[in-house]
Amino acid sequence: MNNYAPADIRNFAVVGHASSGKTMLCEAMLMCSGVINRMGRIADGSTVSDYHVSEKNRQISVSASLLHTEWAGKKLNIIDTPGYLDFISEGLGALRVGDFALVVIHAQHGLGVGTDRAWEYATKYGIPKMIVVNAMDKENVDFDAVVRQVQEHFGRHVFPLSVPMNPGPGFNRTLDVLRNEIVTYATDSSGKYKEEPATGEWEAKVKELHGQLIEHIAESDDDLMNKFFEQGSLSEEEFRAGIHAAVQKEMFIPLFCASAENNIGVARLLDFIAKYGSSPVDRKKVKAVNASDAEVEISLENPDPVIYIFKTMSEAHFGELSFFRVYSGSVSTGMDLYNSNRKVNERIGQIYILNGQNREAVNTLGPGDIGTAVKLKNTHTGDTLCNAKKAVMLPKVVYPKPNIHASLVAKVKGEEDKIASGLAALHNEDPTFIYVVDAELHQTIISAQGELHLEVVADHLRQRYNVHVELGEPRVRYRETIKGKGDSKYRHKKQTGGAGQFAEVWMRIEPKPRDSGVEFTNSLVGQNVDRVFVPSVEKGVNQAINEGIVAGCRVTDVKIDFYDGKMHPVDSKDIAFQIAGYFAFKEAFQAAKPCLLEPINNIEIQIPEDCMGKVMGDLSSRRGRIQGIEADRGFQVIKAQVPAKELYHYSSTLRSLTGGRGVHSEDFSHYEEMPRDAAEKVIEEAKKRKAGAESH
Repeated sequence: MNNYAPADIRNFAVVGHASSGKTMLCEAMLMCSGVINRMGRIADGSTVSDYHVSEKNRQISVSASLLHTEWAGKKLNIIDTPGYLDFISEGLGALRVGDFALVVIHAQHGLGVGTDRAWEYATKYGIPKMIVVNAMDKENVDFDAVVRQVQEHFGRHVFPLSVPMNPGPGFNRTLDVLRNEIVTYATDSSGKYKEEPATGEWEAKVKELHGQLIEHIAESDDDLMNKFFEQGSLSEEEFRAGIHAAVQKEMFIPLFCASAENNIGVARLLDFIAKYGSSPVDRKKVKAVNASDAEVEISLENPDPVIYIFKTMSEAHFGELSFFRVYSGSVSTGMDLYNSNRKVNERIGQIYILNGQNREAVNTLGPGDIGTAVKLKNTHTGDTLCNAKKAVMLPKVVYPKPNIHASLVAKVKGEEDKIASGLAALHNEDPTFIYVVDAELHQTIISAQGELHLEVVADHLRQRYNVHVELGEPRVRYRETIKGKGDSKYRHKKQTGGAGQFAEVWMRIEPKPRDSGVEFTNSLVGQNVDRVFVPSVEKGVNQAINEGIVAGCRVTDVKIDFYDGKMHPVDSKDIAFQIAGYFAFKEAFQAAKPCLLEPINNIEIQIPEDCMGKVMGDLSSRRGRIQGIEADRGFQVIKAQVPAKELYHYSSTLRSLTGGRGVHSEDFSHYEEMPRDAAEKVIEEAKKRKAGAESH
């Protein structure tokens, strides 16, 4: 592989909703350009991109794959990303280092929620988009309807550069708007094609579209617009010179039709990318901060090396691979660089360029290029490596907060340390999941972007670290409180020869407003109890509060008043008043109409209109309360409040109800009283758990 000038490099992320055909489109690009001589299939697990065990088993992408090829004298660095939002970190990393986004839409399904998210993130990173309407060989596809939907959703700057002439099974002919001709593709998946002038009605159609395209390009630039008005059109030279700039300004968003599985329409897409696609030169300056936290610009032409690590992963036989983009200077094997995030030096090991799991060693990568390095010791996703004397930090990707939870259950004793180190290593690779050993729930809780994400994390733990773990339902953080007032006079007396123990605590409790917590007070008067024992009573009360009284859950929203008691001049001591405080509170609590509170989550669900009935019915069955419904660019957004207990495995249910077209997010809202029958079940479960623990 040659060293390419930045202007001859095309870095792009292939993004879109799940199952839109991204991986097969990448496969077709590699086939067209001669990297492979036979196209793989998703069902066989034989594609270049999807080579991990979890991808072959599930027949979906779960990890971004870096690919490269050459076309028309340009180097293409292609990043194939997962469509499921569970693996959003992979897409975000790819868009962060891409110079444009290639957005894939399935012709039968139209826009999905994943299409929207990918578009939003590409816009956030300030990179232009191109669109491929894929699967034009499927039954009952309506290209014009999809184009209308996309234009309504993303604006009138979207314009088709190729139009299918024979959509449906057998699709292999397109009308090329840029060249005013008909392109007929071979049906052997080779991607080869022949061109001929458009005639008859197709000639009229392509001329009309070509004229509209010239207007689009003219509108993107004032000088071109003036020429267009003066001359009535633009010369072919002026028009083609304006395309690249129009794409950069997103005054023109090109749309192509294709059948990736059959390699139809892909070669002309590659021609356009090579000729008009964004290169690192189009965004030659990027913002960073220096060692003093002052904002600086990193220029592509700067000789000092600056690289950004956008992904790390552990590979069998290779160890840790760090995926990076060079923003300035060049990087060579054996070079010493400085990790400005972690304040450590790193020596660059062997550098590779990848096609999935196939690696090609190179000595140097120049500015604008993308590659991987092996065995960086202290470098993780989001870090910047640079010249130690000119330390800078590029902005990190900000990932969505994980909001789907499961408990991680160890099936074999003695593997705790291996599990902990495995979780830490996996989190460094994928910052979009977090884990915590929860002292309240007595469980290890993993939080991720979705249930598929949780399953893949557990798979990686089992495969890479050889541990025996399962995912389970996380316990719910129920709370105990009271609805009435309670009073207790508890005497603790213990006499076993020698010094005894004596303490008497008189206590009143009453409810406090919801979500206001616990308040401990004393209103002691006189000399019945020495004030030195007040903290002892409070300590005992706090122990009871943390243990729970009726269901082993923390107590909340209670005001406690230690108002009187008795003591003994010799036998009263700290431990005696702790014990008396502990049992006095328990007695008073039981007398004050105890009840259970359950956490209620806010949930936001984005779905297509045709799924509304099923989703609303399901929410009702989960004791959900609808807070509002809004239309958002062709999708319905339902806002509801649902008990946390009812949301376990909700992602899978929603995927099933919407055919994979719906997404949701959830976060904690408030606590409220549980229905009696539900509370009784929780209390019964707690009793069984306690009995089981005591029997062990």
